Amino acid sequence: MRQPPSAESQRIFAPAIMDGQVAIVTGGGSGIGLATAAELVRLGARVVICGRTREKLDAAARQLSALAGPDAVVADTCDIREPEQVEAFITRTLEHHGRIDILVNNAGGQFPAPAESISPRGFEAVIRNNLSGTFYMTRAVATAAMIPAARGRIVNVIANIYRGFPLMVHTGAARAGVENMTMTLAVEWSRFNILVNSVAPGVILSSGTERYPREAIEAAVRRCPLKRAGTVDEVAASIVFLCSPAAQYITGTTLRIDGAQSLWGDTFPIPD
Repeated sequence: MRQPPSAESQRIFAPAIMDGQVAIVTGGGSGIGLATAAELVRLGARVVICGRTREKLDAAARQLSALAGPDAVVADTCDIREPEQVEAFITRTLEHHGRIDILVNNAGGQFPAPAESISPRGFEAVIRNNLSGTFYMTRAVATAAMIPAARGRIVNVIANIYRGFPLMVHTGAARAGVENMTMTLAVEWSRFNILVNSVAPGVILSSGTERYPREAIEAAVRRCPLKRAGTVDEVAASIVFLCSPAAQYITGTTLRIDGAQSLWGDTFPIPD
């Protein structure tokens, strides 16, 4: 397996490029969300991370505060599956910061399973988390902050869904829905100067992939044309690019961060 580049080699953005910006990162307590929050904080943004687990959020906030001081970071609990919690979270954020410029919809969750073994309740749980929750947060931020201000950047974190998603039919369906939502809102909200994009990570070494069988991850990496997994810092850099002034004319698109895996070979072997 090839080794990924160091995190330091990926820091290409101008210092203070995000000065004055307020960003929400859902699922910001670990993995891609935490790496994205860290990059935004380094570049001058004030970041609000949210999730369901207070202990994880507090640990992440301490890590982020070490980069830019405690005033740059707020950690708040919010279950994106519950519209009332989302509305209350957005209200608290606006009371604290007065604005929301960036929303990174990173929160989500799923479990690997063949389709025939996924119960209706299990399927609905993943749809509610990955699709419905993303819409609840997006709509709340847009109506309360971005539409009134006539500006905003929204980046949705989906997945490599481009040749189906074997053993992940629930999240494949949800993430495909989010990609369509990305395109739809990019058009609908263009009149408000809100840019809406997605990133589609492939096999990324993170706290999320640690839950999957090691042999499955190694097999997926072998099938990747670049012959390595990606890193959370690489995904974070792509997200920050879409939030930056360099991407002012990009909306409604999905950036695939997968080492060309969506173009070649199978991700998972087909069971006999």
